[in-house]
Amino acid sequence: MSKIWDAIIIGGGAAGLFCAGVAGQLGKQVLVLDHAEILGEKIRISGGGRCNFTNLHSSPTNFLSLNPHFVKSALARYPSKEFIKLVSSYGINYHEKHQGQLFCDDSAKQIIDLLMAECAKGRVTIRNPVVIESIAQDQEHWLVQTNAGSEKTKSVVMATGGLPVPAIGATAYSLDIAKQFGLSVVDPRPALVPLSFTADTFGDLYDLAGLSLPVRIASGSKGHRYGACRFNEDVLLTHKGLSGPAVLQASSYWVEGEPIHIDWLGAIEVAGGFNCDALFADEDNRTKLTETILASVLPQRLAKAFAEQKNLLGRKWAEVSKKDRQALKELLTNWSVKPAGTLGWKKAEVMLGGVDTKDLDGQTMMSRQHTGLFFIGECVDVTGHLGGHNFQWAWASGFACAQAL
Repeated sequence: MSKIWDAIIIGGGAAGLFCAGVAGQLGKQVLVLDHAEILGEKIRISGGGRCNFTNLHSSPTNFLSLNPHFVKSALARYPSKEFIKLVSSYGINYHEKHQGQLFCDDSAKQIIDLLMAECAKGRVTIRNPVVIESIAQDQEHWLVQTNAGSEKTKSVVMATGGLPVPAIGATAYSLDIAKQFGLSVVDPRPALVPLSFTADTFGDLYDLAGLSLPVRIASGSKGHRYGACRFNEDVLLTHKGLSGPAVLQASSYWVEGEPIHIDWLGAIEVAGGFNCDALFADEDNRTKLTETILASVLPQRLAKAFAEQKNLLGRKWAEVSKKDRQALKELLTNWSVKPAGTLGWKKAEVMLGGVDTKDLDGQTMMSRQHTGLFFIGECVDVTGHLGGHNFQWAWASGFACAQAL
């Protein structure tokens, strides 16, 4: 144990490997330790195997945290355009899929290879699989005890991610270490996760599993932990409830026991060329069946289900009273339903909560109480919206930390 590392990074995922590569290329002697046999598994399965590695429009407004200002410094110092430059320098072809989301044309493995190459350039030492047995402070140094021996370092960087996808080895180890050294932890819960419903709240929509359409969705409120949201995205009806980008986004703001609100016509309205009031007042529709009118703007099966819910199935529009029309419009534009819960860590893409940012320096990611103890990436109470923002936080927080080692 004669060697003293400049930094030992616990966790060989996106944030850990990127931080290691940057620090190594700045001349630091860096050791990465990970318990997995194969590094980067979460990267490999992300984005349907093509890795949504950042977002063109990533900004502080795309992140949830008890302190929404915490992300500003790191994101400003390493914005998405910097990682895009790095991706381009490796000859990795990519495309924009939706609202600034960037994906590899070929494979997520290209991002893993990039990170490993950056570590190689920085002469980073990587050891895996290794079990961390303890982390302790020893005067001005840190001691990391593993099943392969003991290591001494000037700094420890916790980068073990969050709790989603336990099948690939996700753990709460960074949160355990934070608690061990007296840092506050915001209770974690699954985020970017499908929502489940009971049969009585979901009604006939179970029969429409597999249907997908753009909607406007709202969840949460100003008084809640992370506030409220409103998104225009696609919703997917499933046998268990609701999924798709709209619901994944809303799940991060949803509070147990409270409803989510869906305007089934809102996204079409935003896209232009459609007005709900005009549709309901159009005299040309008088002789048409209610479900036929709805099917002009909604999938046929869904149009029929909504007409049926209001006992308007098979009725001509001229026969529908103003009161019933208003009730149908309310159902379509402010559909309110209480989820029974989420589908949990197995189906969550990220973790909400984590190490409380009040105990970290936003410019360096270092603990305010313990010199040389850093937390980066998903284990911090910073959670991005769907669409590459969580990877951007991994790169930005890793870069800020690397500069401070």
